[in-house]
Amino acid sequence: MSWEGLYSLLNLSAVFGWLLLIAAPRHWRLLGLVPRYVVPGAIAVVYSGLMAAHYAQSGGGYGSLEAVRRLMAHDPVLLAGWAHFLAFDLVVGVLLAERMDRVGVGRVLQAPALIATFLFGPIGWLLGLATEAGARWRGRLVAEA
Repeated sequence: MSWEGLYSLLNLSAVFGWLLLIAAPRHWRLLGLVPRYVVPGAIAVVYSGLMAAHYAQSGGGYGSLEAVRRLMAHDPVLLAGWAHFLAFDLVVGVLLAERMDRVGVGRVLQAPALIATFLFGPIGWLLGLATEAGARWRGRLVAEA
């Protein structure tokens, strides 16, 4: 498989995981294992294989911006970096969804934070925390009334 083909497969896997996280009923526990473990786990295996096979050949590293530039200039390591984002953003999305579930945030209100986490990582995480905080604050106001 080409690097582009693997890139497409990783993206499709991640989208599938995100769609399940956003749209599937949470009470279907077995289905919940897919975005929680199956998809990020499979992507992590690909990441691990790419890094094990290609990191040393890249001539790069993490010691400076220039070293990271050399590292990411090597297509298999760049693809591994993308896999890293896909896996970790989905894990963060699962954790955010659970937090928002616990405070009673409905799926429709969770969706913007989860989509932002998929597309923009830290921005979505911040939005998810703000959504959770708003639900907690609203709950306190209701409880005090």
